[in-house]
Amino acid sequence: VQLQAFGGGLVQPGGYLRLSCAAFGFSFGSSAMSWFRQAPGKEREFVSRVNRSGGGTYYADSVKGRFTISRDNAKNTVYLQMNSLKPEDTAVYFCAADSESRRYEAATVEENYPYWGQGTLVTVSS
Repeated sequence: VQLQAFGGGLVQPGGYLRLSCAAFGFSFGSSAMSWFRQAPGKEREFVSRVNRSGGGTYYADSVKGRFTISRDNAKNTVYLQMNSLKPEDTAVYFCAADSESRRYEAATVEENYPYWGQGTLVTVSS
């Protein structure tokens, strides 16, 4: 099982980035996919989740209206489009896979995710 996240970088406040996470070695289409992030000196936190079909999504309040999660099951890839970026979005972003269907509260718990990518760094700074 492998999850490879990429697309991070340095961007100015108000800018945008698109993160991608490619999955290998498990049934991607049978898994919900999420993004978490960990800012310097802080605990890892939930950002967003998309269900198996791509038709259902969850977002943390801090990113709602600015970030959009999507997936392409034919490419075994999940995306996170991040717009109107703020300095407080600076973090290492991780993708994670979960084989269960969950309500929002359970979907935000990182212990419910058996598979994790290595993370990609997003820095929002002028």
